[in-house]
Amino acid sequence: MINPKSEIYIEMTKKELYKNVIQWFLDNAESAETELHYGNNYQLLIAVILSAQCTDKRVNLITPALYKAFPTPEVMAASSPDEVFEYIKSCSYPNNKAKSLVGMAKKLVSDFNGKVPSDIDSLLTIPGVGRKTANVILSVAFDKPAMAVDTHVFRVANRLGLTNNSQNPLQTEKELVKHIPEQYLSRAHHWLILHGRYICTARKPKCDKCGLQSLCQHFEKLEIRN
Repeated sequence: MINPKSEIYIEMTKKELYKNVIQWFLDNAESAETELHYGNNYQLLIAVILSAQCTDKRVNLITPALYKAFPTPEVMAASSPDEVFEYIKSCSYPNNKAKSLVGMAKKLVSDFNGKVPSDIDSLLTIPGVGRKTANVILSVAFDKPAMAVDTHVFRVANRLGLTNNSQNPLQTEKELVKHIPEQYLSRAHHWLILHGRYICTARKPKCDKCGLQSLCQHFEKLEIRN
C-alpha cells in the first residue's frame, strides 16, 4: 500500500505532477489516438458530431453505411434530416444529430468550398460543432495543439490533480493547455480520454490497475480514508 503521507504527495508541485504524468503516458501509451473510424476530415467531422453522448463503438457501427450513402458534403447537403435519420437512428439524439449533419454539410458547401476548415472560429460557425468538437477536429485532423475536454478528460484531470476543482470544461481546457507543452497536447487529449474510458471510469475506477496511483490525488484521498 502507498503511504498517503509519503514525500511524493507532500512535495510534488503542479509542474512536477504534469511532468511525471506526461512521462508516464509517453512510456505507456505514446501512440494513443482516436478510436473513431474515418477516412477523411469530412468523415471525421460526421463521426465526432455523432459521438456526443454516444460511444465510439456505436458510432463506428453506424458510420460505414452513412459514409457510403453521403460520400461528400455536397451529397449530404442535398439530402434531408429525415433521410439521414434512417442511418443514425440507433445513436443518441438522432433527430437533432440528423439536423446538425445536414446543416453541417450545407455550411461546408456554402462557406468553405466543401472542405472542413482548420481554425476554431470557422469551425464554431458549423451546426453541431461546439468547442469540444472543434478542438477534436483541430487536434486529430490538423495536428494542431488543441485540447478537447469531454467527460473523461474532465474527470481524469480533476482526479489526478492536474486541474484544481475546475467547474466546467473551459476552465479545464485552459489549465491543461497552460501546463502541457504544445508538442504533447494532441496526444494528451487521447491519453486522458482513453485512460478515463478504460481505467479511471466514472463509477468504479480501476485504481488497482492504474499506473498513475502514486501521482493521483483521488487515490491519495482513498488511501487516507482507508
